[in-house]
Order: sequence, then structure tokens, then C-alpha cells
Amino acid sequence: MNWIIYTMLALAILILAVSTMLYRRRRWVDAEKSLDNTLAACRSLLALVGHFQQHRGMSSALLSGDQSFRARLDGKGCEIEGLIPSLREVARAESARAHPCLTLNDLSLFQYNWGQLREKLAGLSVEQSIAQHSFLIDQLLQWLAALGESRVELLLGDRSARGLVRNYASRLPALTECLGQARALGMSVAARRGCSAVARVRLMFLVARAETLLNQANEVGGRGPKAEKAAIAVQQMARVIRTQMLLSSGISVAAEEYFAIATAAVDSVFAWIGECGGELMQAGTGKADVRASTRLQRV
Repeated sequence: MNWIIYTMLALAILILAVSTMLYRRRRWVDAEKSLDNTLAACRSLLALVGHFQQHRGMSSALLSGDQSFRARLDGKGCEIEGLIPSLREVARAESARAHPCLTLNDLSLFQYNWGQLREKLAGLSVEQSIAQHSFLIDQLLQWLAALGESRVELLLGDRSARGLVRNYASRLPALTECLGQARALGMSVAARRGCSAVARVRLMFLVARAETLLNQANEVGGRGPKAEKAAIAVQQMARVIRTQMLLSSGISVAAEEYFAIATAAVDSVFAWIGECGGELMQAGTGKADVRASTRLQRV
């Protein structure tokens, strides 16, 4: 009789152990899926940031008299229109949380402000255009940083990955914005063939801020080849600004040439961000594999 009791007890323990393992495995799978979805949302925001930054730069050149950017500006506006709906599901999912990073109302207001900017752009000054574009970009960057801090860091739960998350969602996006603002302002300078005192001070500040952010991002270990390329491209853009873009008159750099140099720098930083995103996904997958292996050994 005792052996029946012992057998049933052993079977109950085995069932409990297996059930616990399966429950934990489902949680790991759900966490990995959540990380994948969150990083996808971050990629959508990053894509919009990049397109808005380019739209701002082209707008500066057009409003300064360079009509060659008109057709490209219209095309870039259409690209932005096509990307905004990708945030709708993100906002809907976030709205169900206690502390959402963005909501459907936030997104609706953002779309309204974008529509107003696009409608009134022709009547704005360069400074007004830059300010209104930058306001929208800042909103995107805030959503991105919130997702990084509240979602990605929480899902990884690893202090060693915090620096990589901050690079991905905060530092490097902020670096692209410094470079993007320098591109927009420099486009106006190049189109006008002269740099005002106000623009000179602003460009010098943006270059210094970009170099600070670059140094901070470089302090995070495990930098890949795209980080090296980005550092070189940013330094080249900084040299061009310091040596060729700060004259009060007689600037010889064409708007198209400066746009290409600045865009190469911005794109290289976005490529670095993409590399960080891949590392974060690997970190999340590796963490789940290690936990699963440890649990199986215990069972």
C-alpha cells in the first residue's frame, strides 16, 4: 500500500515540476515576444525621426531659396504619412497599460500638428520651420526614450545591458537630432552663402553637443564596426562645419553637397543604432536560453 502512496506522491511532484517549467517557459517566450514587439515599435519611431529630420533639412533649403529640393520634399512628406499609422497599434497597446509611453490621443495630436506644419510650411521662415519640425521630433524622441527605459530595460532586467539600451533609445537618437539640426541650419547657411552670428553660435553649440554625445556613447563597451564608421562620419561633418560653414559670406559649400555630408553622418549613426538593436535582441534571446537551461538542469 505504501508504494502506491509514494508513487502517487512522486507523480504529483513530477507533474508540479513540469507544470512550473512550462509556465516559466511560456513567460520567457512571452517576454521575448514582448521585447521583439517593443524593439519593432522603437524601429518605427526611429524611422520617423530620420524622415522628419530630412524633411526639416530640405525645408530649410527650400525656404532659403533653393528650389531643387521641392520635389524631394513632397516625396519625403508622403513617406512620413505612410509611416505614422505604424504607431497606431503601438499606441493602442500602450494605452492598455497603467503608465503608457504614448496613447492614441497623443498620436492624434501629433498627426494634427504635422498636418498643420505641412499645410503652412510655405509661409514659414527658416527659423519657424526648424522650430516646428524640432518640436515634433522631440515628441518622437520622448516616446522612444520612454519605451527604452520603461519597456526594454525592464524586459532585459540586466544592469550590464543598461548602457546599450541608453545608447539605443536615448544617446544615439539624441546625437542624430544634434546632427539633424546642424544639417537643417547648415542647409540654410549654404543656400544663402553666408552664416549669421546667431547661426554661427548655434552651429558651434550643436557640434560640441554632438561630440559630447558621441563620447558618451563610445564609453559603452562592445562597440561594433558601425560605431567606428559613425564616429568617423560625425567627425568629418564637424570638420566641414568648423572650417567651411562659419563665414559671414562667401561660403563655397553648395547646399546639395552639405546635405550629402550631413546625411552620411546622420545615416551612419542610425546604422549604429540598428546594430545596438540587434545586440539587444541577442541579449534577450540569450538570457531566455540561459534561464531555460538552468531550470532544466534543476528539474
